[in-house]
This record gives sequence, C-alpha cells and structure tokens, in this order.
Amino acid sequence: MVLIGPPASGKSKIGRAIARQLGEEFVDTDTIIAQLYGPIPEIFANHGEAWFREREAEVVRDCVTRPGVLSLGGGAVITKSIRQELKNLPVVLFLISEEAVSHRVAKSDKRPLLSDGLESWKTLVDARMPWYQECAKYEVDVSHRPVDDVAAQVVSWLEEGDSHV
Repeated sequence: MVLIGPPASGKSKIGRAIARQLGEEFVDTDTIIAQLYGPIPEIFANHGEAWFREREAEVVRDCVTRPGVLSLGGGAVITKSIRQELKNLPVVLFLISEEAVSHRVAKSDKRPLLSDGLESWKTLVDARMPWYQECAKYEVDVSHRPVDDVAAQVVSWLEEGDSHV
C-alpha cells in the first residue's frame, strides 16, 4: 500500500499506525532519501529540486517492489515515472483542510518548498491535486481525526478488497 498527499497531511504518522494494524513494515521515502543523501533542505539548497526528484524516483522505484506500507513525499507525484509506478498499486490519498494543516506548515526550515507557510502549501496542493487524484484508488480526509481512526478506515478499505486495481 502506498500513501500520498500534501505535505504535512500525516502520511508518516498515520502510515506507521496502518503498518502496525496490518503487522507490516512502514517505509517513508523522505526518510530513506535523508539517510542516503542528507537532510532534504540541504539537498534542495546544494543540488536543487530536479536532482532531489531524480533521487526520489530511484528510491520509490526500489521501495514499491517490497511489501509493507510506503509513504511518499508530498511532491513525489509530480514525477511522471513515479505516477507510472503507482498505476497498479493500492494508493491512498490523504486530504487535509487548510485550517487543519495551518499550524503544521508555519514557516519552517524542514520543508524547503513551504517558505511562505500556508500560502506556499495551498499553491503546491492546487498544482498537485490532479496528480494526486490520478494516482489515488481511495481518498480519506484526515482533518481533525484521530490517527488510529484514519488508520482503521484505510485498513478496512484494504481488507474489504476495494483496493483491487
């Protein structure tokens, strides 16, 4: 199972809960990239977004072949090869309201593409939403919901067999 969605939508936190409920491994591509190449803000500063997206595509291509719950970075879907990798997989899109995410995207050095906080986030989400929806087999609004409730909903969808592509 693959989790996609906007930055700060809870993919990692909820993904860990989903993996726990399924008894599977959880993998976060941003974590792998940081382990291999250093902190993501430094990658953007030193190599640029294009270089980062190339490394991200390599990591995703490797990770989608393994079982478990995989969380992709918020911008992974902008890369065509990644969207192709997701075509035949159970992909869940996390949606979150501006109000629910606003405190998470306040100006931070952790998210290089969100320099203007919520305004940057809204611009990114608007631009990426067609790709998110192209890839998603299931959508869930995570706004103001307990992590375990969202995880249970996703696990239920997966176990009911609605995830067949």
